Amino acid sequence: MQPRQLSLKGRALRLLGQREHSRAELERKLAPHVQDGDDLPRILDELQAKGFVSETRVVASVLHRRAARLGAGRIRQELQAKGIAPDLVAQAVQDLRGTELARAREVWQRRFGEPAADAAGRAKQARFLAARGFTGEVVRRVVTGAAFEDE
Repeated sequence: MQPRQLSLKGRALRLLGQREHSRAELERKLAPHVQDGDDLPRILDELQAKGFVSETRVVASVLHRRAARLGAGRIRQELQAKGIAPDLVAQAVQDLRGTELARAREVWQRRFGEPAADAAGRAKQARFLAARGFTGEVVRRVVTGAAFEDE
């Protein structure tokens, strides 16, 4: 016996039950399953009108899950990849800037715990933080220990 095929709306609701998805993400994930007679934009409009799809909740979800480990640059990339409106992305990044140094310090502390003994070690620590989306100035302050002098 063949398993029953889910409708597009059913697939969308299943995806939304797992985590928040933006409209663009749903469109990308559901497009391969569109069959004759399916109207994907209408289904997404309906889900959005009922409040099942919300860019604001997607932003809040990403910030909640990722902000403790990533810098504002990397969060911006993730939100843009999800198709979030530029004004919401800009606002989220602006909100993160105030805690950037403290978050970078925490990430550094968990990974390294102590300042590097030489230039190669500092470069490794700087690459680690930069790869996580922290700004150059924040990375410099954390790696050189200047961030800890502010306490």
